[in-house]
Amino acid sequence: MMRFERLPLLLAGLGLLGLSAAASRAEELPAPIQAAEARGAEIVGTFEAPGGLKGYAARYDGQGMALYLTPDGQHVLIGNLLDARGQDLTGPRLEELVYAPLGKEMWARMERSGWIADGSAAAPRIVYLFSDPNCPYCTRFWQQARPWVEAGRVQLRHIMVGILRADSAGKAAALLAAERPEQALHEHESAGKASTLEALAEIPPRIGERLEDNLELMNALGAMATPAIFYLDARDRLQQQQGAPDAAALAQIMGPR
Repeated sequence: MMRFERLPLLLAGLGLLGLSAAASRAEELPAPIQAAEARGAEIVGTFEAPGGLKGYAARYDGQGMALYLTPDGQHVLIGNLLDARGQDLTGPRLEELVYAPLGKEMWARMERSGWIADGSAAAPRIVYLFSDPNCPYCTRFWQQARPWVEAGRVQLRHIMVGILRADSAGKAAALLAAERPEQALHEHESAGKASTLEALAEIPPRIGERLEDNLELMNALGAMATPAIFYLDARDRLQQQQGAPDAAALAQIMGPR
């Protein structure tokens, strides 16, 4: 599951949390929880907590957040719950109720996005990356990935965006609009700084919409720069790598050769 920065530890307690499969919408939400919703929290599930607390799992600005309703039903505490040994009791609940479903949702959105394939469609491993045609680190990752791609082990799927320079969108559009996008991308990346890719002076509306959708998806995933690389780990949880990876991270992303 991709990792977001957790909220500060605000609450400590004893015991273990018991997960409830019932969604919070199966009941009338208490006023403090409704107030959290009004501030932008999206309640996605509930769970039982020790000390008479009731837990609510929420999404907030793309992150997981735990809300704990006090026994009097009049107050809510926000943060992670620890037991007497310092173990985090909140993380596993957010993982199950927020991050795992969110990862699956985002993976499906990437599958439907405007990407260009690099490698065999029969490759056992898929890796997505948000790529700008003017991004030297995207080119570096393209070069790093060659052994896996050329061996048929990995297919890279370049989700094109145009954010780095004034002509980035035009160049991304040129790749997407090419008669053979896969070949155009290969020629551009293999040439590196010597690439002769020319930006489109006018971006066709259909291509422009695709670029806008790709950028919206990139923002939804919390990616701030290119390349933003996304892959599934051994547990099929979505993971993110920001920037060209080092050797250890590359092995995690690409898997065995």
